[in-house]
Amino acid sequence: MSPTDPFRFPGATAVLTGAASGIGEQLAHGLAARGTHLVLLDRDAEGLETVAGAVRTGHPGLRVRTVVVDLAELAALPGVAGRILAEHPRIDLLVNNAGVGLGGSFEQVSAEEFDWLMDINFRAPVVLTRELLPALLAAPGSHLVNLSSLFGLIAPPGQVAYSASKYALRGFSEGLRHELAGRVGVTVVHPGGVRTRIAETARTPAAVPEDRARTDREDFAALLSYPAERAAADILGAVERRRGRLLVAPSAVLPDLVARLLPGSYWPVLRGVPRVLQRLSRRRRRA
Repeated sequence: MSPTDPFRFPGATAVLTGAASGIGEQLAHGLAARGTHLVLLDRDAEGLETVAGAVRTGHPGLRVRTVVVDLAELAALPGVAGRILAEHPRIDLLVNNAGVGLGGSFEQVSAEEFDWLMDINFRAPVVLTRELLPALLAAPGSHLVNLSSLFGLIAPPGQVAYSASKYALRGFSEGLRHELAGRVGVTVVHPGGVRTRIAETARTPAAVPEDRARTDREDFAALLSYPAERAAADILGAVERRRGRLLVAPSAVLPDLVARLLPGSYWPVLRGVPRVLQRLSRRRRRA
């Protein structure tokens, strides 16, 4: 099998970060349903074991390994990767799914908060990719997936830090796709409003008043309407077909198009889109 053939899930081994909830949880179930052995990473030990337990119950023939790790601890990641490789020397698929949110303007976000976000959303995927790439290169037909974001396509005010991390991951992924062509497949994913816990778990800068932070979280949560299980199915379909780029949910398509047409002036056009999407989301929930 080569990186140009459809990806073969049965019997493959996948390393998946952020597996305790949201898209990661659904990816774990989707991969298991396709016969893939799993190495699941997350900092939420209880949630991770719940997901792993459900997978083991539903798919007793699969190997399911869990690793509790905080991706912000960059110095620990080479050791984590080494332990994974000692138990699973063949890695066919790496999915860098884990990510965190951080609202607030650039002036409100401290240097420490900015670095924390960049460590988890960008530097951790780089470290894990570096450590596991030799195993991917040794496995014919292997694949790498990095989850960027809609905010890796557009950069709204109040999301400077988050957009910086997701644009960085996008650039890293696209460059790797070109460097690894014919050896390892690479997919970069840009989810729009997918229903996950990112709004409720997003960190609020210390400089942002709590009432404003609460309103921002509620507004953000209202945009998250696309089911995580559908997002996971979309991603696995893109892996199977070796797609280099995937937009997930309709809420990612229009902003991407506008940003392409108006790369230097898209925000005045897109400024009102979140309110429209919120109203549509509320109508769908009432229907």
